[in-house]
Amino acid sequence: MKGLFIDTSGWGNLFDSSQPYHFKATEIYLSAKAEDQKIVTTNYVIIELVSLLISPIHVPRPQIIEFITGLKKSAYLKIIHIDVSLDDQAWQFFQRHQDKDWSLVDCASFIVMNQNNIAQALTSDHHFEQAGFIRLLK
Repeated sequence: MKGLFIDTSGWGNLFDSSQPYHFKATEIYLSAKAEDQKIVTTNYVIIELVSLLISPIHVPRPQIIEFITGLKKSAYLKIIHIDVSLDDQAWQFFQRHQDKDWSLVDCASFIVMNQNNIAQALTSDHHFEQAGFIRLLK
């Protein structure tokens, strides 16, 4: 079974039809579900997503709550919660890669992808390619 990691920009493109990769993101997501792929994200990504939806996309809070609640209840999605150990690993990774503009959320995502043998990310963020993963939105 292949896997798919969904990053903040992937969720943003799925949610908002005015985003540049909305149709491509939707196609990839629906295909992954149909193929019964493991679909993974993290609580860090969801936190970042809420901020994205509030601003700059300006989604009303009731819509954000409905969307995030749907994600949390989804049978297709595994949300990996960044615990103290994983947070420490992400922080160490962040410190080792000071030459990159990677965020701490990115670093945690890279570790989760490696731990779950996931090579593909539903994201438009080029940082995933820099870290050796396949960016699906470009």
